[in-house]
Amino acid sequence: MKKTIFAFAMLLTIAACSENKPSQAVENETEQAPQTEAAANVDPETRQANMEEAQAYLKECGTFFIATTDGDQPRVRAFGVSEIIDGRLYIMTGKVKDVYKQMAKNGKFEICALKPSGSEWMRLSGTLVNDETLSVKEEFLNRNEGLKGMYKADDGNMAVLYITNATARFCSFAEPERKVNF
Repeated sequence: MKKTIFAFAMLLTIAACSENKPSQAVENETEQAPQTEAAANVDPETRQANMEEAQAYLKECGTFFIATTDGDQPRVRAFGVSEIIDGRLYIMTGKVKDVYKQMAKNGKFEICALKPSGSEWMRLSGTLVNDETLSVKEEFLNRNEGLKGMYKADDGNMAVLYITNATARFCSFAEPERKVNF
């Protein structure tokens, strides 16, 4: 049953991602994506609370799956780390990886995170913005000691990307979907 639920959630994620039309990449902070109307209408306190709720969900799930596009082909990968640093929700990867190249080409993404129960999941979509701030990379590594063997903040490979224009959809088989923006 859990595998069926997970497969269904992944299919929904892939379908949603493949409907995205390619867009200009958001490669770094100076090119930040304009805020969507939904995100702009959230007051700062609520935005922070919504971001923290999404982060807590990702942490509880442990592993989450991120969908990107490679031309017209959806691609899905497992990720396991995210952090809120300086009021932004970040994920990280390596710049040499195909997933980073796809994110740089089209910053739109969707994450699907399934709770261990198998009956609750979150779909998180938005735009990723690369952040080259050394102190953010260092903080990310300090919070995730296991990554220090693979990355260094100044290695030219470590990429930390924060989420903008986010919509988190909390879903389950027992309750109606609930949506928050940040």
